[in-house]
This record gives sequence, structure tokens and C-alpha cells, in this order.
Amino acid sequence: MRIGELSRRTGVSVPTIKYYVREGLLPAGRLTSPNQASYDESHERRLRLIRALLDVGGLSVAAIREVLAAVDDPERPVHKVLGAAADRVVPRYEDEPGEMLAAREKVTELIRRRGWLVDDRSPAAEALAVALAALDEVGHTDFAEHQLETYARAAEDVATVDLQYVNRRVGRERLVEAVVIGTVLGDAVLGALRRMAHVDASARLYGDATADQTADETTDETTDETVEPNEA
Repeated sequence: MRIGELSRRTGVSVPTIKYYVREGLLPAGRLTSPNQASYDESHERRLRLIRALLDVGGLSVAAIREVLAAVDDPERPVHKVLGAAADRVVPRYEDEPGEMLAAREKVTELIRRRGWLVDDRSPAAEALAVALAALDEVGHTDFAEHQLETYARAAEDVATVDLQYVNRRVGRERLVEAVVIGTVLGDAVLGALRRMAHVDASARLYGDATADQTADETTDETTDETVEPNEA
């Protein structure tokens, strides 16, 4: 296909496609004449991956280049390719809370207890340490003791489901795209479901006592007004 058709199929403008080629993110098309190049479905797939990394993952051009290098390296195992993508969509924190040393120890201990094959210096582990340190700073020092293990078990269940979804994708590019989209949008879905579950749990635990009392009074009034057969 010509570059105009590639642009129409992907929704990426022609100047942007040319920019990606110049930056080494997208392979150049096959020259068919001095001023014309031909593109195929591999360019279309790569463009969609670039847009997912950029628009959904929020990665910089430099970070995208690193992920694509991992995708294109046939010697790199799929696990490492997916890790290269996932690590770059984990939030980084420039300002760290004060008690980071203790928080990092809690994360290392959690990894050991769960038997996770995770580097305790990975971006995800560091993000968890930042969160735990922030909880300590605001007075919730017992969170890790009472809640963290339950969260970890739930995360294992979610991770299993995520990988089952990703595993249905064919090809390294599609796998990476699924990981990026699943990580970013999956976090949004999980957060929304958690908040909905909070509302339901709160309603069941703390309920509206006034509403319950009104319902009880209505039931009592209905009962009082009922005429028994032997009184008719």
C-alpha cells in the first residue's frame, strides 16, 4: 500500500508516519520508484503498537525505541520482551517519602513469602515501596501487616487472568500491545471495580439506618391496618 493508504488504515497522519521512520521506530517502506515507497501489513501492525505505547502507555519516543528493540530481538525471550514493556508503564516517583528503607524491606519480604520471581529493585517493586512508605507517613503503619498479603493474593488472581488474555495474542508485537493496554487500562478497570465494591460493602456494613427504620415502620403500619377474617 502507499503511505496515504497506511495513514487512512491506522489514523496516523502522513507527516507523523515519516517522523516515526526518521526516528527508527517504523521501518522504511520498500522503494518502488525514486519518490514512492510501498508499505504492508507489518508496517500497519507496528504503527498500531507505536500508538498503543505512546497514547495508552504514555511512553516517550526513547522508551518506545527500547521496547521495539526488545520486540525485534529474536534472541530475547518473550518474558523479557513483555517485562521491557510492562516496566516502562509503571509510574516513577521523583519525590520519595521518608521511610523508604523500611518500605523496601517490606516489599522484599513480601516477594520472598509469596515466592514471586520478581526483582525487588524492579520499577513495580519500587512503586509498591513508595506507596507503603506514603501510608506509613500518614499514620497507616499497620496496612502492610493486615492488608498487604490479601492484596498480593488478589493480584496473583488478576495476573493469571491477564496472562490468559495476553496469551491468546499471536506474535510478539501483539503480545506487547496487549500487555501495555492491559496494564494501563486494566489498572483503570480494576480501580473502578474496587470503588464500586467499596460502595456495595459500605452499604451492606454501615447501611442507611434511617431508610431501614422507615421501611420497618411502613411494614408495621401495613400489618396494623390488615383486617383479620374473624373481625369482618
